[in-house]
Amino acid sequence: MQTEPILERHGIQIESRRMLRNPSPAVLYEQSVLQDDGAITSVGALAALSGDKTGRSPKDKRIVKHADSAGDIWWGKVNIPLEERSFMAVRQRAIDFLEISDRLYVVDGYAGWDPEHQIKVRVICARPYHALFMRNMLIRPIHEELVHFGKPDYVIYNAGHFPASPYTPGVGSKTCVALSFERGEMVILGSEYAGEMKKGVFTVMNYLMPKLGILSMHCSANEGADGDVSLFFGLSGTGKTTLSSDTERRLIGDDEHCWSDNGIFNIEGGCYAKCLNLSEENEPLIYHAIRFGSVLENVVYDPALRVVDYSNASITQNTRASYPIEFIPTAKIPCVGNHPNNIFLLTCDAFGVLPPVARLTPEQTMYHFISGYTAKVAGTEVGIQEPTADFSACFGAPFLVWHPMKYAGLLAEKMRQHKARAWLINTGWTGGGYGVGKRIHLQHTRAILHAIHGGKLNNTKYETDPIFGLQIPKSVPGVPAEILSPRQTWGDPAEYDRSAADLALRFRQNFSTYEDLATPEVLAAGPAVSSPASSGSIQG
Repeated sequence: MQTEPILERHGIQIESRRMLRNPSPAVLYEQSVLQDDGAITSVGALAALSGDKTGRSPKDKRIVKHADSAGDIWWGKVNIPLEERSFMAVRQRAIDFLEISDRLYVVDGYAGWDPEHQIKVRVICARPYHALFMRNMLIRPIHEELVHFGKPDYVIYNAGHFPASPYTPGVGSKTCVALSFERGEMVILGSEYAGEMKKGVFTVMNYLMPKLGILSMHCSANEGADGDVSLFFGLSGTGKTTLSSDTERRLIGDDEHCWSDNGIFNIEGGCYAKCLNLSEENEPLIYHAIRFGSVLENVVYDPALRVVDYSNASITQNTRASYPIEFIPTAKIPCVGNHPNNIFLLTCDAFGVLPPVARLTPEQTMYHFISGYTAKVAGTEVGIQEPTADFSACFGAPFLVWHPMKYAGLLAEKMRQHKARAWLINTGWTGGGYGVGKRIHLQHTRAILHAIHGGKLNNTKYETDPIFGLQIPKSVPGVPAEILSPRQTWGDPAEYDRSAADLALRFRQNFSTYEDLATPEVLAAGPAVSSPASSGSIQG
């Protein structure tokens, strides 16, 4: 049997005719339709199904506990340790499956648009849709770069169709997403959800970059005509992709970035947008980016006309679209930018307590960044069926490797150095909590951002929320004044006071985890916890 040296060096013995290295999208389309139940939709995108797992499985993520990195890692619920011998058993199980697969796909690409801080990633997988997905999400090398690609820094063994053994020590489940920093390897078993690969690369960058004094961030970024850069922090479903895809601003990236001494750079070469209820009217850039070369994951379409029904969530509410970033006509290539002028902390407040917009002091920025309050949107993770209030450190706890204070300290340092302004933006509910109130209108959120980018909120009048201490503008062009103060949108102000006091207590309880490392100024920037009866209306 002839072996392919590229795979052989990664421990995989397979006939060379059964491997496709860096195939074109057209070839991957053919392979998906003929071999993998893929379908071509009416707009030319490739539709694929991820099987039983339609979201990430964070409880099944493992990191090898090695002497060289153990002291750096924030061990606990986010980073669960795995012994090296168990990792090798998981790795061999993946290799065994890959070796018997009908065909293997190898995709080479880069993570990080700044050549100074770029890493080389190789993906080895058995499903053509996974190969196309990562071809979209990694930065695509030109032909000469592929010829001289050499040894990758990290290799992903995606055997997601094959289950892990729950009897492997430290695994305990049929799903395992295991990462070894020392070996530069990631193994996926028991999950075919493509997002596991994308977030695995992000986890790697979240480890490597802070070691160099570079802040890795779960955020989107765009740039104005004058070169002013904005960052949008937030978990899935809070609006990072939607709000950064602005027809009047150039898109740097929709999800993962780094902030170095050179400025901002995108980690990825593509976008991974939620497409439940996607419409041309509300999100024209994303809507038109879905075409030949794009991947639609877990969507429902008409079997005859192949027209996608974006409102249909019968498979999952976490329907997704993956496409190269250049499919966005306003994308900035290369995906780099200046130091940011505005930083937006996005939250999807399921309680309807927080205002649509508030100006933050530096200390409040640190408090809310470390808190990472939002709601897990239905379908984003396995088992989440409706919005659930949650706190996720740095708006991305599942992907952090170091302690959250490591990232928070880097953010504070860079904000001070480059004089960036910060804002809290609530894209969640108003007039009551989930099930009672209504979601804040996207057009109103866009008007708020437009006003900030235009400097119209720099000199306007503000009023202070007595519980959260937030500075709320009294007027924003294009936004009804009555929705700016959340208490005024509730039919029963006393009920608002009770909900606000309850949420303030949740903030305080969550932040107790970080109190030992936080400064007194940051601690004082949190909400005032008091009885509901003592809560009053907003004071000027």
